[in-house]
Amino acid sequence: MSSPSPSTARRVRDALRVLGLALATPAGPGAPLLAQASSRWLRLLPYAVAFAFVASLLPVTVTVLVNDYEVNGAVAGALATAQTAPLLLAVARPLQAWWIVMAADVLGALVLLGADGVAGRPWPWTPMIVVGYLALMVAVGLREPRRTLLAVWLVTGAAGFVFELFPADTRSDGVHLLLFILSGAVLLLTGTLRERGDAQRRLVEQETISEAERARRTLLEERARIARELHDVVAHHMSVITVQADSAPYRIEGLPEAAREEFSTIAASARESLTEMRRLLAVLRSEGTEGERAPQPGLARVQQLVEATVRAGVPAELSMPADLGAVPQAVDLSAYRIVQEALANVVRHAPGAATRVSVSSDGGRLTVLVVNGPPAEARSPLESSGTGHGLVGMRERVRLTGGTLDTGPLPDGGFRVAARLPFATEEPA
Repeated sequence: MSSPSPSTARRVRDALRVLGLALATPAGPGAPLLAQASSRWLRLLPYAVAFAFVASLLPVTVTVLVNDYEVNGAVAGALATAQTAPLLLAVARPLQAWWIVMAADVLGALVLLGADGVAGRPWPWTPMIVVGYLALMVAVGLREPRRTLLAVWLVTGAAGFVFELFPADTRSDGVHLLLFILSGAVLLLTGTLRERGDAQRRLVEQETISEAERARRTLLEERARIARELHDVVAHHMSVITVQADSAPYRIEGLPEAAREEFSTIAASARESLTEMRRLLAVLRSEGTEGERAPQPGLARVQQLVEATVRAGVPAELSMPADLGAVPQAVDLSAYRIVQEALANVVRHAPGAATRVSVSSDGGRLTVLVVNGPPAEARSPLESSGTGHGLVGMRERVRLTGGTLDTGPLPDGGFRVAARLPFATEEPA
């Protein structure tokens, strides 16, 4: 016998999942499961099953009431409809359906008490009532909380106990006890399944929240790291301004007194700005993080990155003109970090892949391109998972300079990183 295809098995699993768990999802705007069903027929499947169950149970109930219990045909039809039709409502409102069915069952027991064919037959509940009631218990157990299930079970037992007190010699002993035990077992089983599904749903929600928090924390950490690096760049410019303003009265002869005071004010403002930047850096720096003691790298050190990548076993080549012209320090640093992270990703996730690094400038924009092919050998990467800082850092650096970033896999199994960094960022309106 051939096994079912994966698509067929997946459809069967989806159908059973929706059929079994749709009842456990509260109705209304907050119902997530039915809204997330993969197709319309899956969303309608519980209603179709309920309709088929009612359509098969209703005529059998009428037949049993008329032929076995000798109930009048019109009365039997009305009573059977009241006992079975509410099962359609149980898909969305099981507790309300239970109230209707319980009232109809009690009324049916009273009708059967005066019927001629009740002698020697199950009473107060007929076999069809037991079957329909247990089906209703499935819907109630998958929807309602523990206290409601306990109340439903106790009401079921109390109804049977009250009928046990009736002076009816024709009843079949033990039917109410059987229904009490079976309904309790069904409620216990379905209630346990519902609580397990709720626990799994809460776990998935918590994992989603945790993943979002991790992504947010990664983004904030990367922004703080970029800010610390930019501090060195800006601090260098401010230091130059301070030195030039302090030395201007000595380098330029014949300055009027107003110009000397202006230079002195500029130097004082620059020193104050440096102090405020150091305070800001102290806030951004994490506990135990030491300050950088070396100048921030730039494109002049990209050749060293490529050589280190080659020593790590990745055949890499660099294409970069000898003179790129005047590149702003922020763009220079961002380009270096993008190349650094891209090459690190190649070493971690595509060991042995041929890699090409290209850096070019058109006078107003710097273009950085890192392209690698598929791994040279079919082997596991050095790292199966990363911290997520790489692409986040690239995007933040490109956003900082007002550029664009394009990353993604290639048809041959490789990967491409393309960044375009303008030299002059437009000021916001």
